[in-house]
Amino acid sequence: MTGPYGLTAAHDPAAPADSGTITVTVDGEAVTGRAGQTIAGMLLASGRVSWRVSPRSGRPRGVFCGIGVCFDCLLVVNGLPDVRACQRRATDGDVIDLQDDSAAREGHAARDGDGRDRRAALDSRGDRDGRGERGERASAGDGR
Repeated sequence: MTGPYGLTAAHDPAAPADSGTITVTVDGEAVTGRAGQTIAGMLLASGRVSWRVSPRSGRPRGVFCGIGVCFDCLLVVNGLPDVRACQRRATDGDVIDLQDDSAAREGHAARDGDGRDRRAALDSRGDRDGRGERGERASAGDGR
């Protein structure tokens, strides 16, 4: 059988042949996927859309950027914390635990004093875009 471009299934990169099934354990539950799939891909395919909460707001997080930039998809894999699920390919037998950032959330609240979000404090002062109280742009000393 050939694909849309006349390639056989074995040579068509858009429709690769079945590479086999693997099983990982996510919080004690067996999850199956295809060999070569990322952990995020396996979790999304199993119906999970979030697997941690943000340390600051406590809101659910899962895949956001999908390229390893945002760090929203962090998990504990085989005992190693802070693994980006969108970057790590799953291997048969991986033990994956959801990452608990509640200690980090408590640390943020302690550093913020009253627990307010620092971004909200910046917005209320009008400093979010780098402008001071009078609206002047902060200078780097280079005449700008």
